[in-house]
Amino acid sequence: MPAIETIAHYRSHIIAFGLGAMMPFAFSPYDQPWLAPLLLAGLLGLLMRGHAAGYAFGLGWFGLGAWWLAPTLHTFGHLPWLVAALCVALVGCVMAALPALLGWLCWRTAGRSSRVLLAFPAATVCEEWLRGHLFTGLPWTALGNVLLDTPAIGWASWFGVYGAAALPALAAAALTLLSMRRWRPAIAGGALALLLFWLAPPTAAIPDGPLYRAALVQGNIPQDQKWDAAFVDETMQRYADLSATAARGNVDLIIWPEAAVPFFLERAPGWNGWLNTQVDSWHTPLLFGGLKLTGKRTAQNGLLADDPLDVSGAERPFAGKHHLVPFGEYVPSWIPFLHALVPEIADFKAAEDSGVLLLRGHRYGALICYESLFPEEARARVLHGADVLVNVTNDAWYGTTPAAWQHFQAARMRAVETGRYVLRAANTGVTAVIAPDGSVQASLPWWQQGSLIASYQLSNLQTPYMRWGDWPLPGALLMLAIALQAGRRRHG
Repeated sequence: MPAIETIAHYRSHIIAFGLGAMMPFAFSPYDQPWLAPLLLAGLLGLLMRGHAAGYAFGLGWFGLGAWWLAPTLHTFGHLPWLVAALCVALVGCVMAALPALLGWLCWRTAGRSSRVLLAFPAATVCEEWLRGHLFTGLPWTALGNVLLDTPAIGWASWFGVYGAAALPALAAAALTLLSMRRWRPAIAGGALALLLFWLAPPTAAIPDGPLYRAALVQGNIPQDQKWDAAFVDETMQRYADLSATAARGNVDLIIWPEAAVPFFLERAPGWNGWLNTQVDSWHTPLLFGGLKLTGKRTAQNGLLADDPLDVSGAERPFAGKHHLVPFGEYVPSWIPFLHALVPEIADFKAAEDSGVLLLRGHRYGALICYESLFPEEARARVLHGADVLVNVTNDAWYGTTPAAWQHFQAARMRAVETGRYVLRAANTGVTAVIAPDGSVQASLPWWQQGSLIASYQLSNLQTPYMRWGDWPLPGALLMLAIALQAGRRRHG
């Protein structure tokens, strides 16, 4: 008997790992959202049979599912393949602790009972929120993203991406009870999930008001050339040529992607004057990704503004990046020795400004690359007055892997939560204009240089999520407490 139990134990972990490894297929670029509740139902079925399968599920989802990180670390971090693979595995091992917590919460509050209809969605919301905040947060492929392009997307404008995760979790709980032939709670849970799916509130309406035209420039600079001094002339001239052509199309704004200017303008007066001359010749304001010195050894990554109508000679307005990438843009203080192992890690400083640039009466909320993963960053920009969001990024790091599309999917969710247009300029793509309902209004082909000219509108609308933030979290904790108390009464 012990041997049989041991075999069953390992078998459940292998199954859970396989289910987790399939989770990325629910997200972009594969876009199979129906997979998410099915795979979660498989996990929940294992949990309700007493198998501690949450960790293996998370290891498959966040470890194997993030395979694209290994080529990045090898190619640009100059780590040997084995070390790069071990780093990805380590990330998976850390992140897998959260689905393990999800499993523990469900078992603790619901066990094998029908209370799982309450406990599993609530525990999922808690797990997703923790994933977005613990260890500085990494909500990559956040579960709520699967609601994009479905009738249920309106819930994200109320509950945000973390609260929206409750719906696929509820569907998974109903499917699990159905597989266990618990007909009445399964039908009740399934009916509720369908009602919530089809009767979701509307997303933010397209705002009234004038249309503006933006030119989003996609330079398509390979990562191995981007920071090479030998290619600076070619890089800057490419952006200038694409922008000059776009400016002839009568646009109101030109946007370049993250770190499009790959040097400190403060240290390059010649290039600084050249850029001013270019912008003056276009008669069009420019927002561009660039770097700013903040000290002898520190700098900030962010978005700068250049307006040909501004003749004051004042320093360019700058909105810096607030949420830095750990191990990429800085080394956490508790492991300073990592700089000796990987000297290529930058030493950036987090910004403390509002993240909003005022340009010709319009307020542009800057989301620099990685920041578009975090709903609280976009919400903060809107609360500081942003009437449109500008997401600049450089996803050339990830090559042609799914990572760029998963990153783009997160930016679409920020549009829904905030009720704002998102103007997204990416070095190699995905460059696009995203409407407040999360739909893609226009985009450029991936890994091609060009400029996307598309319309957008300003908005001062406050979605419920903008007003209340992550208020579903205390609600989820209350639901867990109710489920736990109900279980105690039953067994008391």
